[in-house]
Amino acid sequence: MKKVLIIGGNGFIGANLARYLSKEYKVYSFDIQNPKEKNPNVEYVEGDFFDDEILENAIQDKDIVIHSLSTVNPGNSNKRFMQGYSRDFVQSAHLFDLCAQKNIKVIFLSSGGTVYGIQEEQPIKESSLANPINHYGSVKLCIETVLKTFNKQSHSNMIIARISNPYGPGQDFNKGVGFIDAALKKTLNHEQIEIWGDGSVVRDYIYIEDVCEMIGSLINYEGNEEVFNVSSNQGISLNDVISKMKEYGLEPDVVYKDARSVDVAKVVLDNHKIESIHECKIRSFEEGLKLYIDYLKNTSF
Repeated sequence: MKKVLIIGGNGFIGANLARYLSKEYKVYSFDIQNPKEKNPNVEYVEGDFFDDEILENAIQDKDIVIHSLSTVNPGNSNKRFMQGYSRDFVQSAHLFDLCAQKNIKVIFLSSGGTVYGIQEEQPIKESSLANPINHYGSVKLCIETVLKTFNKQSHSNMIIARISNPYGPGQDFNKGVGFIDAALKKTLNHEQIEIWGDGSVVRDYIYIEDVCEMIGSLINYEGNEEVFNVSSNQGISLNDVISKMKEYGLEPDVVYKDARSVDVAKVVLDNHKIESIHECKIRSFEEGLKLYIDYLKNTSF
């Protein structure tokens, strides 16, 4: 049984991945502290990603390392950008070096929503020139570039997964990302939803279970492709999200604020490459939204 280490395993994507992958692999979740609720099928490793000795011990004897950790997000990265470059970027390079030396496969979870930036051609293909407009996307792109260099120089086995806009159980919009999560939770709590701009911003929303299935398909991938979009290939505007919520019987209270400079008008990612190796059917936006609404109605949040 392959051993998979998820760095940032307590986060939204990391925790869902640990649950999903533990059905088939021996999964280790590595994070600064253990979660309050543990999955009995996952082994938890408590430690600091930025401690070189602890990190090296954590990856020992692992077959795959999934790098899902980030200390900045799109909303705060323009203020905390040096943290992203001096810590996330530098330590990711160190991680790649360790994994290349030990012949460990790496899957780096990047950000398709911010790395591409402003693009005229939609949906955006992996071959498009990345053009981030905020520091979060720039940090991710810097990490990607180092990964690619290791692949060239060390013939290492590292893959980049550019994830669009995931949503679903386990997300917490208070950490700086997740419009659908915020819109649903605020509506169910009878709170007002703030939309920056006129609501025409379009994103590629993908249900978290689909994200897990797609990343899972990369574990045994042995081809030469380095970059995969993990996405739905479908564009949904903020106003579309509100309209769909109303169709499902919710009553969102929306207030529109001034647009933000960090928000690209439209980002939809082409997913044909990942679909060529991914065998599961992707849920439609309507299916995913309904699943998450039903989940939240039966969950304390």
